Amino acid sequence: MPRRFIDLSIAIESGLPSDPPLMIPRITYMDHAMGAQTMELFYPGLTGKDLPGGLGWAVEHLEVSSHAGTHMDAPWHFHPTQDNGKPALTIDQFPLEWSVGNGVVADFTDKPDGYNITPDDIRAKLDAMGYALKEGDIFLARTGADAYWGKPEYLVKGSGFGRAATLWLIDQGIHVVGTDAWSWDRPLPFQAKDFERTRDSSLVWEGHFAGIEKGYFQIEKLTNLDKLPSTGFTFYCFPIKIKGASAGWIRAVAEI
Repeated sequence: MPRRFIDLSIAIESGLPSDPPLMIPRITYMDHAMGAQTMELFYPGLTGKDLPGGLGWAVEHLEVSSHAGTHMDAPWHFHPTQDNGKPALTIDQFPLEWSVGNGVVADFTDKPDGYNITPDDIRAKLDAMGYALKEGDIFLARTGADAYWGKPEYLVKGSGFGRAATLWLIDQGIHVVGTDAWSWDRPLPFQAKDFERTRDSSLVWEGHFAGIEKGYFQIEKLTNLDKLPSTGFTFYCFPIKIKGASAGWIRAVAEI
């Protein structure tokens, strides 16, 4: 049976307003004509006449957050400790055996923007799918937020996961989760508004902070989850190895 691969990653692009201003990537492109000039530094006496069409190499220089584009957060992003006191893992310590697993997509597009997903919500989706989570499954949430990628409103689109929902997933043997939204938590402006109204600090970044109690890795800014079946595919998510970092970019791919 032929294999089919589906790209679940967004590209890192320069200047897109789908992040807060300080996190928007900046890419400087050196074209082949500019590259020819820099090649002269490596090959003394070289001129454009020595190069094919007078052109050299193309190179890009990036100023980019480790949380730009489709990426994986490590427990170090949430807190210095995990599992109630153990040193939190950084992205270069991600266990490679967790990079490949059975993918499970739950469709939460029926939930409004800013909705806080609960364990009951997850159980209801799994029951409707006729599926029970297994140790090592990779749980992916489709919220519909990726339809707004590249626009400022992306930051406030989609639902997200509260503390209880996150811990429930970890208790099922899930080590890696993912979402097509900007954050695993519901959009932060919704949290901020509720915190301002109630002064309840447990609302702040609650899905992420669940990792202090039980460590886990989360993927954000996925896309094309609507092209996947609910189950029956293999998910790949190898993070770039950045020493001591809180996150790393991934090329998320599904194999059907």
